[in-house]
Amino acid sequence: MVAGFIANRIAFNRQQSFSRFIIRLSIAATVISVMVMIVTLAFANGFQEAVSQKIFSFWGHIRIQEKQPGKAIISEEIPITRNPGLEKSISADPEVVSVHPFATRYALLKTKEEIEGVLIKGFDSTYRFGNLSDFIQTGRPPRFTDSLFSREVLLSVYTADRMKLRAGDSLIMYFLKPGEEPSPRKIFVSGTYKTGIEEYDRLFALGDIRLIRRLNQWSDDQVGGYEVFLRDYRVTDSVTNRLHELDSFPATWDAISVKKVSPNIFDWLKMQDLTRNVLIGFMIAVAVINLITCLLILVLERVRMIGVLKALGAQNWTVQQIFLRQSLFITLTGIVAGTVIALLLLYLQTKTGFIRLPENAYYLSEAAVKISWWEILIVDAGTLLITLLILMIPSLLVRKIQPVKAIRFR
Repeated sequence: MVAGFIANRIAFNRQQSFSRFIIRLSIAATVISVMVMIVTLAFANGFQEAVSQKIFSFWGHIRIQEKQPGKAIISEEIPITRNPGLEKSISADPEVVSVHPFATRYALLKTKEEIEGVLIKGFDSTYRFGNLSDFIQTGRPPRFTDSLFSREVLLSVYTADRMKLRAGDSLIMYFLKPGEEPSPRKIFVSGTYKTGIEEYDRLFALGDIRLIRRLNQWSDDQVGGYEVFLRDYRVTDSVTNRLHELDSFPATWDAISVKKVSPNIFDWLKMQDLTRNVLIGFMIAVAVINLITCLLILVLERVRMIGVLKALGAQNWTVQQIFLRQSLFITLTGIVAGTVIALLLLYLQTKTGFIRLPENAYYLSEAAVKISWWEILIVDAGTLLITLLILMIPSLLVRKIQPVKAIRFR
């Protein structure tokens, strides 16, 4: 009771004093440290998830196609014959949302003034263009009609701008294959999309798989491969292994995690973990050093008070409690205030997007936020635990102070 009363008098003293200034400064430093740690975690998690979801929305989570050793993954595929039994087995996996056939083929787009090379990625009518809804900037996805094939394509904003095209415009598409004459087709732009990932926006146009079948002289049951969409991207590797183990999975086919389609991007995203951990480590060090310095100053400033208390019979632990209670007050106030301010900043970012990013460098136009409450709890509890344990060390100085010398201390 005595230790608590004295600690409160020191902490809540309204008179101007050096102790009051030090306590406020320490609270401010703790607020900043906790706030930076929480904001860093939310931005790092949001950034990694937003970029990953862009890739998964465009590619699915797993690609199934014929094995092509030494060949680039993003290229024209060797045709495979659809396997309804395998499709049913894949769809039966509880983690699988949908399975869609696809095929690709290189082509040249030509208008009166411009020419551009693209890789046409074709889907059938079962494809869920809702996966790409966040990317569509103008117009709409291609419509699949009952005719031989749809003459509509979805171009990237990059390609459309270079060719001065808009939704509804027409152009000529030339399909090229070694040893064959160029095969021209008149097509229409149904709309434009933008993923923000330059290597995709520069290369791909989306259309009807039946057009690719017709040009490649494939049968109606031949495709380039399958795209598999999952409920949770974190189980991609385990589902990929399960697909290989299916009895109906052909030995000449391969199931590939989409992380291998863009390994440079995913490796870059993993590097963000290191940056995040280093920053959090620095913030913890700042908070701890700040509080240790604060406690040392408070002890030294109150040497005469410590001497008087000891002369009156106060035990060392009682005097230690005074300063530990002050440290607890500073730490808890800083943690609560830092957490509240961090959550307010994150809320403002989700509503206004006031922190902007260069999309050509970061694949996002604004900083993404993902709040993980268990991580916030770990930051708060960890900060409290670490600081209190370390602050026991400077509080031991109280035991070294002798009453007679302390009372004479100036």
